[in-house]
Amino acid sequence: MKTIKVKVEISARHIHLNQTDLEKLFGAGYNLKKLKDLSQEGEFAAEETVTLVGPKRKLENLRVVGPVRSATQVELSYTDAFSLGLDAPLRISGDVVGSAGAKIIGPAGEVDLAEGIIIAKRHLHINQKEADELGIKNDDLVKVKATGERGLVFENVVVRVKPNFHTSIHIDTDEANTSGCGKVCGFGELILE
Repeated sequence: MKTIKVKVEISARHIHLNQTDLEKLFGAGYNLKKLKDLSQEGEFAAEETVTLVGPKRKLENLRVVGPVRSATQVELSYTDAFSLGLDAPLRISGDVVGSAGAKIIGPAGEVDLAEGIIIAKRHLHINQKEADELGIKNDDLVKVKATGERGLVFENVVVRVKPNFHTSIHIDTDEANTSGCGKVCGFGELILE
């Protein structure tokens, strides 16, 4: 068994918008305004937020993550989905067919999202060079050990390989709280068997 130190990051609830939905929510010809860069090249937290309305309650100030995508997608934790009354499936980002839907409210309008709300599977971002060196490929499943007083091993971490990825594992807020990671997890151990 081989272990490699890997950065662990917490992916809080957020929404990705396509251009059509962005303009319905914020106005014709609207462009996202960057608040801060995120760890993966080209991705950023936008200044914009929206309200997500579920059957039980609404979630205000849901952060938009840019740039715009081909499809609108909301990523929540199980706790968020339960609180809103949504039956969101556990999926890898981009796999939204048949997922939950809800109303999205922005300052200029609303979108009735038929599908696109998921619980994002924990995943490992890695570039092709490092993946080749470790003998792993896209969609493989690996394990990551979080250390500390509430340390645990995350199983079924989906490998996501792209040339420009910076190596890090993304977990949601429920997983971070369970493992005692808090706001910034720091590093864990990638376990290759």
